Amino acid sequence: MRCYVFPGQGTQKKGMGRSLFGRFPDLRRRADRVLGYPIEELCLENPERRLSDTAYAQPAIYVVNALHWSAAQEDLPPADFLAGHSLGEYSALFAAGAFDFETGLTLVRRRAELMSQVSGGAMAAVVGLSEQIVQETLEQHGATDVVIANYNAPEQFVLSGSREELARIKPVFEQVEGVRGFVPVRVSGPFHAPAMAPAADRFRSLLASVEVGELRTPVISNVTGRPFGPDAQEVRDLLADQIARPVRWTDCIRYLRDAGVSAFTELGESKVLTSLIDRITTAMDAAPDPAPDAEAKPARQPAEEPAPDPRRALIERIKREILQPEIGDEALAFDEDASFRQLGLNSIIYVRLARRAGTVLGVPIKPDVIFQHRSCAALADHLLTRDDIAGAAALEASPAPLREYRDERVTALLRDCADGTLTVDRTIEAIRALA
Repeated sequence: MRCYVFPGQGTQKKGMGRSLFGRFPDLRRRADRVLGYPIEELCLENPERRLSDTAYAQPAIYVVNALHWSAAQEDLPPADFLAGHSLGEYSALFAAGAFDFETGLTLVRRRAELMSQVSGGAMAAVVGLSEQIVQETLEQHGATDVVIANYNAPEQFVLSGSREELARIKPVFEQVEGVRGFVPVRVSGPFHAPAMAPAADRFRSLLASVEVGELRTPVISNVTGRPFGPDAQEVRDLLADQIARPVRWTDCIRYLRDAGVSAFTELGESKVLTSLIDRITTAMDAAPDPAPDAEAKPARQPAEEPAPDPRRALIERIKREILQPEIGDEALAFDEDASFRQLGLNSIIYVRLARRAGTVLGVPIKPDVIFQHRSCAALADHLLTRDDIAGAAALEASPAPLREYRDERVTALLRDCADGTLTVDRTIEAIRALA
C-alpha cells in the first residue's frame, strides 16, 4: 500500500513551486483571490523575506503542497492513505476531500495569524536521545514549562517552551551521554505546547462554521496517530487541538506501517519527512518480534548495509566540515534542500565557506559557486559534476564495512560519526565510556 505525506512549516524557501505555478494557473489565481496578494511572487521572489514570517510561510507551504498534489494526481498512482506533518495535515485533508482548496487556505491563513500572535517562546530539536531520557532530563532540571512538541523519530524530538528555559537547559542536554545535537528551531513561538491554548480556542470558534466533507482517503491525525473518524466534529476538534498538542509523527508512521503501507512518497519542497520516515521504519525493522511462546516468530534479521551513496556522503561533508565550523550545530539539522539564505549569511561568510570548501575538498572553489547553489543538496549536485571532486566524494562514501563490529552500540556510534551527526571527538569519548 502507498501513502502520500505532506511537509509543514520549516520547508519554505525562495523558489518553491517554480516548476508548478505555470502548470496549474487556476490554482494560483484562486490562491491570489483568497490571500489578497500574489502567491507566486511570494514563493519565487520572497519580497522583504516574508517567507520567514509564520503568517506568510504557512499559506505559501499549503499552496505549494496543493500544486504538488495536483501534479501527483496526474503523474502518480492513487494513495491508500494520506498524512501531513503539523501544517501539512491541512494539505492531506484537502487531498482527501475534507474541504475545498479555498476553504483549506482560509483556515491555514487564519491559523498562521493566530499562531504568529503568540510570542515569548521558542523551540529546539534534541537529536540522539530516547523519549525517556529527554523527559527525565527535563524533570530532573525543573524545566516544567518545556514540553516535547514533536515526536519526529525515535531519537529526534522538538522541545517547546520559553526562550529563557530552553537557553538554560541547552548546556544540560549537551552534556547528556549520547546526545548528537541541541539545535534551535527558527520559529516565532512555542508551537504545539500549552502556551498555544488561547490560539487553539480562537481557532476552534472559526472551525465551528466550516463544513467538513467525508474523507475519500484515510488521513492520519497528528494528535492521535490514528485515522480521523467519519465525524466532522471530531475533525474540527482535532485540528484545533493540534495547535496546542504534540505532533506524534512517529506514532503516525508506525500505524501506517502496521496497516500495510510499504511505500511513502513525500509531496512538497523537501525530503525532511522522507528522512524521518526512514529512521522510524529502520527502527521498527531492527526491533525484535515479541516471543510470548515457543512458536513465536524469530527476530527479524538485520538489513543489508545500503550501497554507498556519493551524493549523500558529500551532502553530509558539506554540513559537518563546511557549514558547521561557520554556523555551529544548526548545520547538522539544517534541511539539505533549504536555502542558505535562511541562515542569514552575509557576503563575508560566503567567502569563508568557499575557502573552507576548497580546503576540505582539496580544489579551488569560488564564493559565487556557494552563493549560486544555495542549499547543501544543490551545492553537492554541482560539485559532483566536477571531475576533480566527484572521485574524492565517491572515495569518502566507501568506508570500511561497519557490520564487522560485534557491539551494536559501537556500530551505531560509528554510523553517526560517518554521517556527520556526531563529531570524531564525541565518538571517541562515547566509545571509551562504553569500554
